[in-house]
Amino acid sequence: MPFQPITDPVFYAFSIPAVLLLGLSKSGFGAGFGSLAVPMMALVVTVPEAAAMLMPVLLVMDLLGMAAFRKDFDAKLLRFLLPFGLLGIVVGAMLFQGLSPRWVAGIVGVATLVFVAQRLLFPPRPRQPPPPRWVGALLAATSGFTSFIAHAGGPPINAYVIPLKLSPVRFTGTMAFFFFVINLSKWVPYAMLGLFDARLLSTALVLLPFAPLGVWAGVRIARRIDAALFYRLVLAGMALTGVKLVWDALP
Repeated sequence: MPFQPITDPVFYAFSIPAVLLLGLSKSGFGAGFGSLAVPMMALVVTVPEAAAMLMPVLLVMDLLGMAAFRKDFDAKLLRFLLPFGLLGIVVGAMLFQGLSPRWVAGIVGVATLVFVAQRLLFPPRPRQPPPPRWVGALLAATSGFTSFIAHAGGPPINAYVIPLKLSPVRFTGTMAFFFFVINLSKWVPYAMLGLFDARLLSTALVLLPFAPLGVWAGVRIARRIDAALFYRLVLAGMALTGVKLVWDALP
C-alpha cells in the first residue's frame, strides 16, 4: 500500500484535537466528548472518510483502555449489553449507505439532550432502582447503531450505565471492553462497504501517535477524580455533544 496521507494542515488542525478528545473518552474521563471526534473531522472531510480514518486509532485506544482497566469491569453487565450492541452494528451496516449522516446526528443529539435534561430536572433519588433491562437492551442496540454510523455510541450507552452508579474506574473499564468488541466488529462491514483506501489508512497512521496521549491523560485523571465530579463532567460532555450533533443536523 503506497503511503499517501492527507497533507492539508487545516485537516490536522481539526483532526489532532479530535483524536485527543477520543483518547480522553476512551479512558472514561470526559466520556461524552468522544462523540465529537467525527463531527469535528467532518468539518474538513466527509463523515464516512472521518469514520474510516478513526478505525485504526480506535483499535489502538481500545487495546490501551483494556490494558489499563483489565481488572476493573463488570462482566455480568457486559454479557447483557454486548449482544444488543452487536445487533445495532448489523442494523447500522444494513442502513449505512441509504441513511443521511445528518439524520443520525440529529437523532443521537436529541436523545442525548433529553437524557441530560432528565438527569438535571429529575435527579435520581438515593434508593431509586436502576433502569429496567429492556431500556438497557434498547440503548445498547442504539449505541451499536450510532457507533457504526459515526463512532457516536457513547451517549446512548451512558444513558443506561450512568444510573447504575458504578465507580468511575469500573464504569470506565466496562465501557472499554464494550467498545472494543463493538469497534472490532465494524472492520469487516466497513471494508465490504469500500470505506478503506490507501489515502485514508495512510492518514490514520499519521494520527496514530496521538492516540496514546489522550488515553494516558484520561486514565490518570479517572483514577484520581471524585465520583460525583466525574459524573458531572460526563454529563457536561454529553450536553456539549448533544448540542453539536443537533447543530450538525440542521439544514
